[in-house]
Amino acid sequence: MAVIHLEEMRFYAFHGCFDEERATGTHFRVDAWLETDTEKAQHSDCLDDTVNYLSVYQSIKKEMEQPSKLLENVAERMASTILNLYPAVDKVRIKVSKLNPPLGGQLGAVSVEIEKCR
Repeated sequence: MAVIHLEEMRFYAFHGCFDEERATGTHFRVDAWLETDTEKAQHSDCLDDTVNYLSVYQSIKKEMEQPSKLLENVAERMASTILNLYPAVDKVRIKVSKLNPPLGGQLGAVSVEIEKCR
């Protein structure tokens, strides 16, 4: 087993409970960890024998383009999409962070992290 990491993906999106957040948007960071068997790809050096992380990135980007009120919802959609589209992934962990959230003080980010298994 191996873990494929997609780290510090950056997006500008329109998630949030406040109308202003959904109207003006803000910056987000997404990290994804995909547990999969890479044994065949390790020997074949063939992209078809592993999880194509460009395709995974595009799937995550598509989910970020769909506004949600809660980060929990965004993370759940991403994890479910990855498990549905990539049968070689046995376990996925997604962390969605809203950078500089509007909470009335200095805060670098708020994050939600979920993990789903087959």
